[in-house]
Amino acid sequence: MSSIVGSPVPRVDGRAKVTGAATYAADAEVRGALHGLLVLSTVASGRITRIDTREAERSAGVVAVFTHRNMPRLARPEYIGFLKGFIPVQDPDIHHSGQPVAYVVAETLEEAQHAATLVGVSYDARPPRAVVADAMDEAYVPPPGLSGPNETTRGDVAAGLAQADVLVDVTYTTPMHHHNSIEPSTTTADWDGERVTVYESAQGGHATRICISEALGVPPGNVRVLSPFLGGGFGAKGPVWPHTLLTAAVARELRRPVKLVLARAQTYTSHGLRAEAHQRLRIGARHDGTLTAIDHVSTSQVTRTEEGVFSQSQSSRILYACPHVHVAQRAVRLDLPAPSFMRPPESVGAFGLESALDELSYALGMDPIELRLRNHTAVNPETGEPFGSKHLLECYRRGAAAFRWTERDPRPRSMRDGDTLIGWGMATAAHTAGGRPGAGARVVLSPAGKAVVQVGTHDIGTGTYTVMSQIAAQTLGLELDDVDFQLGDSDYPFAFMSVASATVPGVGAAVNRACTTARRSVIDLAVTDPRSPLHGIPAEQITAEAGFLRATGDSRRRERVRTVLARHGEPVEATTEPVPIPPGYSVGAEFAEVRVDPRVGRVRVTRMLGAYDAGRVLNRRTLRSQALGGAVCALGFALTEHTVVDPHRARIVNPNLSGYLLPVNADIPHVQALFIDEPDPTSEALGARGFGETPGTGMTAAIGNAIYHATGRRFRDLPITQDKLIRGANTL
Repeated sequence: MSSIVGSPVPRVDGRAKVTGAATYAADAEVRGALHGLLVLSTVASGRITRIDTREAERSAGVVAVFTHRNMPRLARPEYIGFLKGFIPVQDPDIHHSGQPVAYVVAETLEEAQHAATLVGVSYDARPPRAVVADAMDEAYVPPPGLSGPNETTRGDVAAGLAQADVLVDVTYTTPMHHHNSIEPSTTTADWDGERVTVYESAQGGHATRICISEALGVPPGNVRVLSPFLGGGFGAKGPVWPHTLLTAAVARELRRPVKLVLARAQTYTSHGLRAEAHQRLRIGARHDGTLTAIDHVSTSQVTRTEEGVFSQSQSSRILYACPHVHVAQRAVRLDLPAPSFMRPPESVGAFGLESALDELSYALGMDPIELRLRNHTAVNPETGEPFGSKHLLECYRRGAAAFRWTERDPRPRSMRDGDTLIGWGMATAAHTAGGRPGAGARVVLSPAGKAVVQVGTHDIGTGTYTVMSQIAAQTLGLELDDVDFQLGDSDYPFAFMSVASATVPGVGAAVNRACTTARRSVIDLAVTDPRSPLHGIPAEQITAEAGFLRATGDSRRRERVRTVLARHGEPVEATTEPVPIPPGYSVGAEFAEVRVDPRVGRVRVTRMLGAYDAGRVLNRRTLRSQALGGAVCALGFALTEHTVVDPHRARIVNPNLSGYLLPVNADIPHVQALFIDEPDPTSEALGARGFGETPGTGMTAAIGNAIYHATGRRFRDLPITQDKLIRGANTL
């Protein structure tokens, strides 16, 4: 059996990235391209009463200034990839601060930037609402969204709570967050008659194609979206946002290519965000730790034009065995930009559940791992069906052993190093993976024995180029260097957006199916050709590995794949259509150690460890990279990240990387990642499941739980910043 899959091979695109050869969307050289710049609203609610563009239009280099008075009319796309409830620069209504109100186009970027400052706008402004707590009395349960219903009930929660010997009733709050990819969103639109090529920083090229088609009224086949490399996405670039549609419309109107690159501050209002959320959890248990009820009610922000909720409490529904469960995702309408997916969407609900379970473990006087062991389930409690595979018990065992959990003194404030308080915390990581539209794939084997595999998917930094090359090479029986995996082009076979941990199970399955078909075709060529040493052998007795076809049981009868193809003299092709991805569930156990200086309230995370079940490991190096990224995201969620909103003006006041505090290298300790590496029999991606978002779900709670263990104080309002610790410094 080939060792290509599972090997920690370096990224096949790594050299291109580190040498600068990788071409990102803004790097596309389009002759004659103009530069666009958005003018943004300075109020959060109201209407434009006057907009004066005359001085801007007279400014040097300006080609045009578009406002709601002259912007081409666009239809709001109906496709699920468009999450915004409206298209701006179509009417005078203002729905949030930072909403585009004008689009300036000039010969150079500097000329566009200067002209944008000359656009005068007056408003009839209304007092906005910007804080979830101020609108809790207006909370409601929205209709079902992309992730299904927003309220579910199993059993009788009131009865379950009444049966409990111990009850935890707690509320947690989490702030608004922003994605902050290294590469800001960018669009370049280049029309050739009625056809347009769009160079886009996208996690969903096919979604972008469909939305442009619907908005501008052109056939989908007339739209080509190119996005071969992304400088990160975290969900922000999966949906299609209005700036892309506006750029395509402006370029068609001017009959010249137009490039728009969002400034860092503009990304805070031009695409999505993680919504501020309040969570109340009531969890009941018997003295032996058996859960009797979970009541998990979350309230988060939506806008006045859309009502998507993107922080599902999936773990509360299916992670543990509990007979009585009620989960509700409520919404309040605020005058802020639209929420959307942010990696991982399930981290908000997971923080609430895993923190509440830690509180329950202390109330019961029970080890936090033991509490989870007693409520483990091998079946989906909602359906009664077993998970495809779920090795969570082994994750607990291996993770606890590697972290040396048994050495932990369970008493809060009991572990010290001189004056420094030490805390250990843990939580379960879990994230759905699958249940989305799948992908198609195309493979072409040349007479030279080389394979080109194409899928219209994306590599947002997760290693898609690499692991798909590995799947293709192993399935075809070729060496890795003989495979050229191509992505980032909407002319390639359809793929769903690179979101929801759906790329590996969806694209991996498609590549496996297409390459399996192509391999069978090559085997058929060999066994039916009298010139082949494999002639006459039943096709099912032929294996392909390391560039050779071999007869099982007779190693002397073999032939190079490229010899078979060269003799055939023509390419061998195979194409597969998309197949929906079955639901999957990747899990793990996560552990964190913190050190707290009680004199100044400083927290340092000094150890992080995760043991994970992601199905089969395709590439240990790229999978470990995902675990590291999840740990970094979780640390930022727990300790530093917070989008600050002016409650009076509904304006984001820290739209930059100096005020929005992301963790840096000095904040991150050694992160250890362990993998069970057991194939999921329900996965066509050679047994691998989607995993990328799983590591970010439990570690935030593990850090918070460790801080409680260190200090004896429970912080339920994230992030846990130094000022919050200092307020109670006398109790530390």
